[in-house]
Amino acid sequence: MIKVRVFGSTPPCAKCKEAEKRALKVAEKYAGQVEVVKLSAISEEGRKYCIMFTPTVMINDKIVASGKVISEGELEEAIKKELEG
Repeated sequence: MIKVRVFGSTPPCAKCKEAEKRALKVAEKYAGQVEVVKLSAISEEGRKYCIMFTPTVMINDKIVASGKVISEGELEEAIKKELEG
């Protein structure tokens, strides 16, 4: 199972909400293979990964976007690489 973490601000800003929305939309295409988890950048997990900018999107333990909203296409490509790898 691939874990997509979306780190955002608390309360979430428009960009953080959009990043989560896109992650959930892409994950729907891979039902049962991709899990999306929304987290606060100031959470324990946010500190663990030294999240400095929001939104930040991680696939498993790799940051794929930081401080910007990743496109659905870029996110899907990154997920495909993880599934193949």
